[in-house]
Amino acid sequence: MQATEANHYTVLGLDRRCTEAQIKTAYRVLARQHHPDLNPGSAAAVARTQALNAAYEILSDPERRTAYDAELAAKKSAAPKRGERGGRSERDVAQEVNLRFEDFLRGTTLDVRVNDPANPEGPEIYELTVPPGTAPGARFRLPRTGAFAGGWVRVRVRALPGFRFKARGSDLRCDLTLKPERAAQGGSEMIPGVTGSLVRVEIPRGVGRGEILRVPGEGLPRPRGGRGDLLVRVKYRVEVRVTRRSGR
Repeated sequence: MQATEANHYTVLGLDRRCTEAQIKTAYRVLARQHHPDLNPGSAAAVARTQALNAAYEILSDPERRTAYDAELAAKKSAAPKRGERGGRSERDVAQEVNLRFEDFLRGTTLDVRVNDPANPEGPEIYELTVPPGTAPGARFRLPRTGAFAGGWVRVRVRALPGFRFKARGSDLRCDLTLKPERAAQGGSEMIPGVTGSLVRVEIPRGVGRGEILRVPGEGLPRPRGGRGDLLVRVKYRVEVRVTRRSGR
């Protein structure tokens, strides 16, 4: 692997812990986005497509991916250590990006703006493509350009809290308010899920206030495939009745 060769994981917007399914998904999304037929006359689209094809050819083959990972590890061990003049770590910056819940499921593309006071060229803007099925906490590396070429923008994606749902890892939490008699009887309730479709919540007879009901597979993507769970906390609806006293 030549020193000037682009990192195949970076080309696909992934890190080295990604799954085979994430590699396939990222390749399909990016290949369609940058296909020369959709970008006529663009030399950049041709170059990006070639890089995507090369990355997918290596990373989709388990044996070739293992050999490639070994090359990356050897190259990393030979790189200058932190604090050494000219070391890559001096050119790296970290950035956190908050995404909507649906962005983790459906994927998205956004601009990452870096304001580095040490960069005489001013703010840097990089395009980040988040493939569908990305898990909260996933990390991406974007190669820096200009005065800090050779460094990386290390991006970690987090879930932005929503009105109805809150994320804990790949699990989502929400509340379900029931009348006391409904909680006593049990049954099932249909509530909107994170994708907007209705989700059935089974309610045990006599469910207690504050009890958590788990709906498998209705959360956010997990790092190694599949989805987390939807955790529904039961709340009681307090009924207040006003009765007029006689004689007044």
